[in-house]
Amino acid sequence: MSFSIFNRPAIVSKLQSNNFDLLIIGGGITGAGIALDAASRGLKVALVEKNDFAFGTSSRSTKLIHGGLRYLKQLEFGLVKEVGSERAVVHSLAPHLVVPEKMLLPLSEKQGMGYWLTSIGLKMYDFLAGVKAEDQRRMLTKLQTLKYEPLLRKDDIKGGAIYAEYRTDDARLTIEIIKTAVQHGATILSYARATDFIYKSEAVAGVKVEDQLSGNSFDIRSTSIVNAAGPWVDDLRVTNKSKEGKSLHLTKGVHIVVAHERFPVKQAIYFNVDDGRMIFAIPRGRSTYIGTTDTNYTGDKNEVYTSREDAVYLIAAVNTNFPSINLSLPDLESSWAGLRPLIHEEGKSASELSRKDEIFESPSGLISIAGGKLTGYRKMGERVVDLVIEKNFESMSLMPCMTHKIKLTHSDFVDFVAVKSYTVLVTRRLHKLGLPEGKSKYLVENYGRQSDQILDLVSEYSENPELTLLKAELDFCIQHEMISSLQDFFVRRTGRMNFDITSVKNFKIAIADEMKWKLRWSEAKLSSELDQLNTLINNITMFK
Repeated sequence: MSFSIFNRPAIVSKLQSNNFDLLIIGGGITGAGIALDAASRGLKVALVEKNDFAFGTSSRSTKLIHGGLRYLKQLEFGLVKEVGSERAVVHSLAPHLVVPEKMLLPLSEKQGMGYWLTSIGLKMYDFLAGVKAEDQRRMLTKLQTLKYEPLLRKDDIKGGAIYAEYRTDDARLTIEIIKTAVQHGATILSYARATDFIYKSEAVAGVKVEDQLSGNSFDIRSTSIVNAAGPWVDDLRVTNKSKEGKSLHLTKGVHIVVAHERFPVKQAIYFNVDDGRMIFAIPRGRSTYIGTTDTNYTGDKNEVYTSREDAVYLIAAVNTNFPSINLSLPDLESSWAGLRPLIHEEGKSASELSRKDEIFESPSGLISIAGGKLTGYRKMGERVVDLVIEKNFESMSLMPCMTHKIKLTHSDFVDFVAVKSYTVLVTRRLHKLGLPEGKSKYLVENYGRQSDQILDLVSEYSENPELTLLKAELDFCIQHEMISSLQDFFVRRTGRMNFDITSVKNFKIAIADEMKWKLRWSEAKLSSELDQLNTLINNITMFK
């Protein structure tokens, strides 16, 4: 059964009619990782998500699979070792989606760590993360640093370093893990909100669910229930009447996007700002994105956007360190803002809070997990599933954790060299089809070998080349990636809302009409979808 909205009734029926070993609430990277781990070990798994997959934090990160260099300053060596080591593991699972990215770290005369302290810190970082010799840090002189990035402020640079990280698309990583979990037998549904718990002898035994698309309600029964709802974890703990002791501390991180020609950095760069924080500037296709901030947040968790104050802060950081750039608000093409579900620690500022994950168990048996980083999703999943098995399934003959060797959907690339070779083939095929050859890297980094399936669909369309390719993408996502809205497609499957918002504005009507026809939308539904998309465009481009 393909993972498509057309099979939604069958999925709902399966959720209603089965008793599951494990039910996960939350379809972000954490919930997805738990689902894949549990299903691949042999547990009968269900997962529900109240919005689209990766709607919350998992589509709004800095989009790096990185080791958390700054956590060395906080002496969190265990965290650095775990997530640092995980970078290479996650890269091996999907080399097309987790892409090697050399990071330039310029050293300032007036702030940040000194040259030798940085050298020692990066050496420790390489050691803890198990970085291969060819990727280990290289210290640079002032002249070398400015050669790597001539745009840097020249009077404040005393040297620098190059070290290894990985870039990803967080939302696509999440959907590929979800799809892989489905291939391993998990039953997964988006737009299905957990409204209450079902109890048996005072222990959680299921969840009441409201279908956000049909309005219908149904029950799911399960032996174990895990709350992996990210910023909404405490909301479910309140519903479970178990919010005691530690609680979440939400902080907001924002990113702004400009055309690469407006801020043409030569590679990813991680630089100091005047308040002691550090900021990334990362080139991506036709864009450069800049972030992030770290501020306390108490607003609506469903409506998180970049404020004028956030944008001005990041613009000032760029203009101080790259004085010839002179960015201003009108240069910003797009933005995104997300929430970090951290664990509250009395007396600590947003930036000082630990990024370590923690697991809470309620008297009724609800297991909740919060905190953590994108990079550590697999180990978080392993820890949660180990606990679930210890609590309820020790007598079962189950497989050990195998997620370190389960390739994500159709990813049989041996390494990144194989990805590059495949990209050449996709470029040639695009040329033969009369489609934009420059889209080959975008297709491969988003879809891997599934790019062939998308190109197989091109013959069904006869519009201009870019729209033809976009409609083929849409067709693929409808058939295989459970999309049901314009935002699902433009924000979390293609990333266009972040990195090519012009194409969204140019083709939103054509794509909406195509979705209306394929998904049998009414005129009212079509109008509502376009209204919601236009509202989002305004919210991420009009800084208030």
